[in-house]
Amino acid sequence: MSLLIVVALGLLWVIVALGCWLGYQLLRQNGRIVLRLEALEGQLAQLLPPEPDGLPLGEAAPDFELPNLAGGRTAISQFRGQRVLLIFFSPQCVFCREMGPQLAVLADGADGRPVLLVVTTGDAEENRRFVREQGIRCLVLLQEHMEVASKYQAQGTPTGYLIDGAGRIASELAVGAQALLTLATALQATPTDRAAHGPTARGDGHQFHRGERLLAISRINRSGLKVGTPAPAFRLPHLDGGELSLEDYRGRRVLLVFSDPECGPCDELAPRLEQLHRRTPDVHVLMVSRRDAAANREKTRKLGLTFPVILQRHWEVSRLYAIFATPVAYLVDEQGVIATDVAVGVEPILALPSGAGAVVAGRR
Repeated sequence: MSLLIVVALGLLWVIVALGCWLGYQLLRQNGRIVLRLEALEGQLAQLLPPEPDGLPLGEAAPDFELPNLAGGRTAISQFRGQRVLLIFFSPQCVFCREMGPQLAVLADGADGRPVLLVVTTGDAEENRRFVREQGIRCLVLLQEHMEVASKYQAQGTPTGYLIDGAGRIASELAVGAQALLTLATALQATPTDRAAHGPTARGDGHQFHRGERLLAISRINRSGLKVGTPAPAFRLPHLDGGELSLEDYRGRRVLLVFSDPECGPCDELAPRLEQLHRRTPDVHVLMVSRRDAAANREKTRKLGLTFPVILQRHWEVSRLYAIFATPVAYLVDEQGVIATDVAVGVEPILALPSGAGAVVAGRR
């Protein structure tokens, strides 16, 4: 009996030793593979050019001329003396398609904004159809592949730059719809290009140049406020006269919705917000819209809206709430604190009062 135990123990030790040896060999082999992969990655990194960070501020914007969707040809040099927001676009890009409604309301030069120039790829007819459906009014130029985008070190869509009146790069490479819309809207109060050629007084005796201001703007938070953040205070004119502030709602839950009378999804959302307003008395709908009062009054009359609509002049309140898009919304609790992440789009906004369906802007 004792002999059998000795044999069994011996076999067990042999198995253990064999297992350890095999494990060592596997680890050793795996280590060799990792070292080889790292060596290959190092060699590949030397062969491939580094990822571009975009053109530097102040550099001359590369010249180009492309066919436009109207049948003519347009060159970037034609806009010398004007600020240009140059956007690289593709109708196949889902993020580009989602910013279509915003492009439609960015009329050239409106509210002091720069001229909008879109350089797209793909089939001309497909682009014409998209532009027509979205009501986009700016110039749209067609590159064959990415030949112009590559000159600007723009490797994806949507991306773009602000170009000043002297034809120089006036912003970092903006990547994504929100970054581009921020350039289009946050710059509306800046000096003209002629004044911007020199330093601008900041008001405290310090002088700064246009590139510094644009760099600061490009770092604006535009991903929405986090849950638990005190909702920024504001007071705005009411469509029915007088003014209304967020503080007036202290002690009540507020569905704070940012809208625009020329935003298609906003029109889809508004009647359903009215239904929510009527059937959910413990949640108060407050809409912050923009543009002129007449357009908003006509919209509220047409859609039969009875909840309060107040007007920001441009995007000043949107900037406080770190989101430059419509429609978006937050749920603000009774203590005036952000209770949900920012909701983007019709269904996520309608789901906010129940605490479900909210999405963080930019995380798609």
